[in-house]
Amino acid sequence: MLRTVTIRTAALACGLALGLAGCGEPPPPVAAPTDPDTIVVAPELAAQLTLATVAKVEIRATLRVASQVKVDEERVTRIGAPVTGRITDIRAQLGSRVQAGEVLATINSTELGQAQLGFLKSASQMQLQTRAVERAKALLAADVIGTAELQRREAELQSAEAEMRAAADQLRVLGMSRAALDKLAATRQISSVTPITATLTGTVIERKVTPGQVVQPADALFTVADLSTVWVVAEVPEQQSGLIRVGEQVQVELPALPTRDIVGLLIFISDIVNPETRTITIRTQVRNADRALKPAMLATMLIRSTPTAMPGVPVAAVVRNGTRDYVYVQSAQDPRSFRLREVQLGTEYEGNRAVVEGLREGETIVAEGSFHLNNERKRREQGR
Repeated sequence: MLRTVTIRTAALACGLALGLAGCGEPPPPVAAPTDPDTIVVAPELAAQLTLATVAKVEIRATLRVASQVKVDEERVTRIGAPVTGRITDIRAQLGSRVQAGEVLATINSTELGQAQLGFLKSASQMQLQTRAVERAKALLAADVIGTAELQRREAELQSAEAEMRAAADQLRVLGMSRAALDKLAATRQISSVTPITATLTGTVIERKVTPGQVVQPADALFTVADLSTVWVVAEVPEQQSGLIRVGEQVQVELPALPTRDIVGLLIFISDIVNPETRTITIRTQVRNADRALKPAMLATMLIRSTPTAMPGVPVAAVVRNGTRDYVYVQSAQDPRSFRLREVQLGTEYEGNRAVVEGLREGETIVAEGSFHLNNERKRREQGR
């Protein structure tokens, strides 16, 4: 029984050996594993690709800074009382549009009346001295008085003229116009009522006076602003101050006006750093013809940084997968071979993305046609 098992085992081994020898072909080789991210392109696919070399390009980052709309300080005036007195009438209300020279309120002032009285007295004294000089000249010609007397009277006339000019200047300081002074000199009628007038065409944005209130020249009663132009002011961290400069174009976004495209120029960068916030004040000026931008509105200022040369790739070369960016890089050994490589990219500017990590200058990438390569790569993955 043991011998039969041995013969059968030997016969089976001989049969397997004869079968393998009769095939006449070696066993098929085992396929080497391939890189799923590498594509060797056929000529028809290669014709759809445009290559580019990674090189330095000009990149400008966009800084987003919280900001606020403010009144243009060069187009605002604070109007006070020219004299101490009592408010008798108010014509301008908060939000009123006023013209330069328009009366905002009237004030009754005894101080003004006293100043007008002093002016009239000095005017009368000057007239007397003028006639005295004229008489002295006639008497001198008739050899009645000497030259010294004429000179004395001329000196008194000069003193009277100086006093009148000083009184007129005081009235102008108290708010009287030249026309009002001429009328006072002609009519010699004192009026203790004087107007408070606007010195700028614009909108009354602040009123701090009521009828009957006693006011003084130090009091600011009205604030008038020309809102056809406003400022947008922001605080930039000192670490980013070197990235901006005056004259750069600035885009402004307002939550209250989401569809409005607002563009201005950076007109001011502070020369000092706020020691408490470590920020630098900047501002831009924008047109506001329709008054849609209101002072104190919240905004966001978008500022282009100064140009920086750094490696970049065309936007069309980037393959986006989830939250990651990839680029197809040509093999240095085989021009037909392209490998998908993950890269870290930065700011986009004028059709280019800054390269932070993953590519070196001088490497060749697919600038256009990455979409076709990526489709081919996915097709091969699905066909395996």
